[in-house]
Amino acid sequence: MFKSLFRTKQQPQRSASTDGRALYAVGDVHGRLDLLDGLIDRMTEDFRTLGRQDRPMLIMLGDYVDRGAQSAAVIDRLIDLSAQAEEGRFEFRALMGNHEETLLHFLDDPMAGPSWVEYGGGETMASYGVQRPVGRAEPEVWEQTRVAFRAAFPPAHEAFLRRLELMVVHGDYVFVHAGVRPGLPLERQVAADLLWIRNEFLDAAHGLDATVVHGHTPVEEVFVGRRRINVDTGAYATGVLTAVRLDGGEPKIIQFSKARAA
Repeated sequence: MFKSLFRTKQQPQRSASTDGRALYAVGDVHGRLDLLDGLIDRMTEDFRTLGRQDRPMLIMLGDYVDRGAQSAAVIDRLIDLSAQAEEGRFEFRALMGNHEETLLHFLDDPMAGPSWVEYGGGETMASYGVQRPVGRAEPEVWEQTRVAFRAAFPPAHEAFLRRLELMVVHGDYVFVHAGVRPGLPLERQVAADLLWIRNEFLDAAHGLDATVVHGHTPVEEVFVGRRRINVDTGAYATGVLTAVRLDGGEPKIIQFSKARAA
């Protein structure tokens, strides 16, 4: 089912350097621990088949929380991966997504709550044992919810989210959550664009001498282009989580899927 739905849409790919490393970039997880665990197994097996003795780099592209039911467990898994990386098994880099930014805003400002729950924050609250307000709640209700959520939110989770990066640059690749502002060099890019940009980036050449790897905008077909790769296949809704392996040759798409429950 998913194989036919998510055929990779490719344009001719230039040869891009990874400085000799094998890089794996994972699209938006959105609370789907089951898919993340399955995809990690697929990437581990893929790297084993390469017969390499060096360390791969795993890059998470953001949006780990919201919409899916397992947001808290996903953060636990990412913290565990970070600890494994410190043991030297692989290199681990995790980017911030706009959903992580919004969660952090809610920890400090209750009035960030109404917009957050519109984009799946209610599922994240539930994963930490906190009930979202019902209907058009008053500000004091949102403050009570914020206090309850902060009390339930583990300090280790907050510390992890506040350490997330906005951009990773390696070889001829730039990894960001949403995209970049076309026409601006990397040093002039701002967080709002890296986390939230959409059509301005998708509809225009960015002008960088690099390939931008991103998520944020769900697509039915993984997009692999000369200057842009999008690996967000809407995991929370489709049951398909996607990664791309980059190693100096043709990009390889790796997916793990589960059919949605009826």
